[in-house]
Amino acid sequence: MMIRKPAGRPLGDTEYLLEQWGWWRMDGMGGAGYTSPTLALMRQAAAQPEASKNYCITDDWAIAIDSAVARLAHRDQQMGDVLWLYYGAKWSMARVGKHYGISEGKARELARAGAAWIDCAVSDIRSAA
Repeated sequence: MMIRKPAGRPLGDTEYLLEQWGWWRMDGMGGAGYTSPTLALMRQAAAQPEASKNYCITDDWAIAIDSAVARLAHRDQQMGDVLWLYYGAKWSMARVGKHYGISEGKARELARAGAAWIDCAVSDIRSAA
C-alpha cells in the first residue's frame, strides 16, 4: 500500500489518522450496524478475497475523526468536502482541485487547513488517551 505523501514530506499524526480513516470508511466499517438477511446471504455466496483488514486506527478514533470531518463540513462546506474527497474518497488533489475549479495548490492548502482544524477538534480525545 502506498501512502500518499505530497512533495515527499512525511505525513503528520492527523494526516495519518485521516488517511487511515479513509481506508476504514472505504471498506464500509463506518456503515450502519444493520444488514438485511438478503445482503448477508449475497455476501456469503460471493468470494471474499480478504477476511479482514488490519487498520492502524481503532473504531473509536475512526468514529471521532468521522464526526470531526462532519462538523467541519457543516462549518466550512468546501474545506470539509476537500478533506472528504481527498482522504475519504481517495481522490487525487488534482481531481479535487478540478472538481472545485481551483488549483491543485489551493486544494492542498484547504486540505492542510482542514487537517489542522481536525487536529484541534480531536485534541481533547488525544490528551485524554
